[in-house]
Amino acid sequence: MAKGSVIGKSIVLLFLIVILALGGLVWFDYLGVLHLKKSFAPLYKFLGKEPQTSLTSTSSNPLTADLDQDRLDKQRESLEIFRQELDKREKDIAALEQQNQQIALELSERVKTQEEREKTFNDAVKKYDDRNVNIEQISQNLTGMAPQNAVNILVAMDDQMVIDILRKVEETARANNTSSMVAYWLSLMPADRAAEIQRKMASKPESLN
Repeated sequence: MAKGSVIGKSIVLLFLIVILALGGLVWFDYLGVLHLKKSFAPLYKFLGKEPQTSLTSTSSNPLTADLDQDRLDKQRESLEIFRQELDKREKDIAALEQQNQQIALELSERVKTQEEREKTFNDAVKKYDDRNVNIEQISQNLTGMAPQNAVNILVAMDDQMVIDILRKVEETARANNTSSMVAYWLSLMPADRAAEIQRKMASKPESLN
């Protein structure tokens, strides 16, 4: 009799264990912890329950939904900050390019001005060289003429040209260790003109213009 009672209690306990295990599985599947929805679908229908899904879990758990929303908001905020930084860098680059263009324009103007100065200087040097060549040629021609003919030509020139020619004649005479015709030419000139030329030669002007 006692033995039969023990067996009965064991069967009851085993039956309860099975019921509790099945109940636990159903409950965990309902909560979304386990994924046994297909297996327990008929049981859910019999009990009139709907198993938890990702959508119903979020709806029933607003804390998780808020965390997801916060995460999205932070990502959007990070993207907005990154976009603002890109806009600022783009503006900085544009400003730097404009500054570089201004500097390049200024350098171009300076180069152009320098080139114009060099051209003006070269033209002046060429003009000076050409004048010297002409003065040397004229001085040689006058030296080979009759003194009075040479003086007639000199009198028709302006004072600066006469002074340059007379100096060239003297320079050539010193170089060749010969007598200069300058003093004789001056003696054949009108007295007032000869005096004026000698006065200017004594002051050694660079130019009379």
